[in-house]
Amino acid sequence: MVSMRIIRIRILSLRRAFKKHFVASAILLLLAVWFATGILFPRAPERPKWADRAVTPAQRAEVVKDVFKFAWRGYYTHAFPNDELIPLWNWYSNSRNGWGATAVEALGTAAIMDIPEIVDQILDFIPTIDFTKTKDPVDLFETTIRYLGGMLSAYELLTGPMHHLAHNKPENVESLLTQSTTLANTLKFAFDTPTGIPRKTLLLDKQMATGSINTASSIGTLVLEWTRLSDITGDEQYAALVDKSMNYLLNPKPQITEPYPGIVGTWVNVDRGEFTDAWGTWGGGGDSFYEYLIKMFVYDQARFGLNMERWVKAIDSTIEYVAETPQGGNLTFLTHTTGKSLDHESGHLQCFAGGNFILGGKILNITRYIDFGLKITESCHEMYIRTATGIGPETISWPPARMTPEQENQFKTLGFGITNANFDLRPETVESYYYAYRVTKDRKYQDWAWEAFVAIVAHTKTRNGFSPISNVNKVGGGMKRGSKQESFLFSELFKYLYLIFAEETEIQVNYEGRNEWVFSTEGHPLRISGTAV
Repeated sequence: MVSMRIIRIRILSLRRAFKKHFVASAILLLLAVWFATGILFPRAPERPKWADRAVTPAQRAEVVKDVFKFAWRGYYTHAFPNDELIPLWNWYSNSRNGWGATAVEALGTAAIMDIPEIVDQILDFIPTIDFTKTKDPVDLFETTIRYLGGMLSAYELLTGPMHHLAHNKPENVESLLTQSTTLANTLKFAFDTPTGIPRKTLLLDKQMATGSINTASSIGTLVLEWTRLSDITGDEQYAALVDKSMNYLLNPKPQITEPYPGIVGTWVNVDRGEFTDAWGTWGGGGDSFYEYLIKMFVYDQARFGLNMERWVKAIDSTIEYVAETPQGGNLTFLTHTTGKSLDHESGHLQCFAGGNFILGGKILNITRYIDFGLKITESCHEMYIRTATGIGPETISWPPARMTPEQENQFKTLGFGITNANFDLRPETVESYYYAYRVTKDRKYQDWAWEAFVAIVAHTKTRNGFSPISNVNKVGGGMKRGSKQESFLFSELFKYLYLIFAEETEIQVNYEGRNEWVFSTEGHPLRISGTAV
C-alpha cells in the first residue's frame, strides 16, 4: 500500500517536472524564434509619428526637447546617480568614476532647453559629489571635458542668460564653481612631470600619475577648460599648467614627427617633451587638439595668436595632403598619414572637422576654409543617407586600402566600404550640420539634422533610453547592443540638434555676426574671454 502511494507520488512528480520542463522549453523556443527572426529577417522600424508633423524649426526644437526629457527620465529612474544608463537592461555603468557623468553633462543642455525641473534635480546632486575619491583610475582628458567643462558651462549659463532657472538655488549654482575648483585641484598633480606635460591616467588613492606617453588630443584639449577656470576665479595656476604643456605641441620636436606643416604625430613622451611618431590624424588621438587650436583663438585672440597660426598650417596641409576623394566618386574624407602614405580610412569621429573648418573660416574670413568644411560636411551627410538606416558608420575605408569582398561591393554601391558598422550615438556629423547652418543659414542643413534625428530615434530608442546599434547598413540597424548610453548623448547630440532649430540667443554660434561663446569639444558652451557679465 505504501509502495503504491510512493509510486503514484513519483509519477505525479515526474508529470509536474515534465510540464515545467515543457513550458520552459516552449518559452525558450519562442524566444529563440523571435530572436532569430529579428536577426535573419529584421524589419525597418516605423517612422515616428511626429517626424512629418513637426515642420517649423520651433516645432522641431520642441520635439528634440521632449526626446531629451524622455532620455533623462530613463536615466534618472534606472541609473542616477551613476554615470550611465545601460538601456537594454535598465541598469547602470560607471565608466567615468561614478561621479554621475550623465547628470553633469545634461545640466547645461537642460538649462539651454529651459527645463527647470531637470536643472533643479541636477543642481541638488552636484554639491554631493566627492571628486577626491574613486576606486577606479581617472582619465585626465575625459574628466576635464565631461566634468570640469560641464560644470563651468552650467555655472556660466546659470549666472548668465539662464539665470532665471537658478533663482531658488543660488548656493547650488555657486557650488558648480566650487566643485570645478576642487576637481582641478584634485587633478593637477598630473602635471608634476619633468616637462610639465600631464600624464594621462591618475590613481587618486595613491596620488600617482601613470603613463610615460600621452596623446596630442589628451594634452591639447585641456587648455580651454583650465584656462576658463583661471579666468573666472582669477587664480592663474590652472592656465599656467596647460600653457606650459601646450608649448610642446605648438613647437613640436623632433622635426621628423611633423610630416606636413601643422600636422603632428599622435603620441608624446611626457618626460622628454617629444613626439614619438608621425601619425597625423583628425581621428582619435589628434582630433580635438586641432579643434582647440582655432577655438582658443576664438576664445581670446590676443593670447592665442600662435594657436591660430598652427591651425592655419594644419588646415592648409590637410586640404592639400590629408583629404582624399575616393576614386570614381565625389566624396571627400580626412584620412591618416605618416607623410609617406595615406591610410585611405576615415570615420564618424572625423566628421566634426567640417564644422571646425567652417568656424575657423568664418572667424578668419577665409572663404575657402568654409567651402572645404561644407564639402566635408556634405560627404558625412552622404555617409549617413547611403546606408540602410540613414545613420553613418563608425569607420570606413576605400581602395587601395585592403578590403574584404563585402567592403569592395559596398564601395561600388555606397562610395565607401564599412569597416566598423556600429553607431554609438555619436554627435560629430550633426555638430557639423549645426555650424554649417549657423554660418550659411541654408535650411537644408536643418533638414539634414532632422532626418538624422528621426533615423537615430527610430533605430536606437528603447523603452527607457537609446542604445548603440551594431550595423547601420542593415535593415533595422542590426542588434541593439547591451552597452552604455554615453553621457555625450546629452551634452552634444541633443544640444546641437536643439540649437540648430532654436531661436536666436547669445550662445548661438555666429549670433548677429559675432561669437560671445565657444563650444568645448564636449559641446559645453563657455563665454569667450572679456564677455563676462
